[in-house]
Amino acid sequence: MNRRTKIAIAGVATAAVIAGGAAAAVAGGGDDAPLTGSARDRAIQAALEHVGQGTVTETETGDGGAAYAVEVRLPDGRQVEVALDERFQVIGSGSDDDGPNGTDDEDGGQDD
Repeated sequence: MNRRTKIAIAGVATAAVIAGGAAAAVAGGGDDAPLTGSARDRAIQAALEHVGQGTVTETETGDGGAAYAVEVRLPDGRQVEVALDERFQVIGSGSDDDGPNGTDDEDGGQDD
C-alpha cells in the first residue's frame, strides 16, 4: 500500500470514529429532554388516547428505549408512563413511581 492510500484510509477511519462518537453523544444527551412543539402535542394526544383521560405531568425524549415518553396522572391519582415510538405509536405503558421530573415519589416531590 502506498503512503497516499494509508493516509486516506486513516482519514476515513478517523472521520468514522468522530461521527460515531458524535452520534452517541447526541443520542445519550437527548435522554429525558422535555418535548416541545408539535412533537410534544402529538405525544400528548397519543398518550391520552391510550389511557383515556388524565393530566400530563411530564414529557420527554429517549426514555428507556422509547423515542418519547409521556407521564400522566390518572383521575384516581395513579401515575402512568406511556412509551411511544418515533411514529407516536404506543409501544408500552405502566405504573410510574417517580413523580414529575423524576422525583421518585407519588406526589412529585411535594412534602406532606
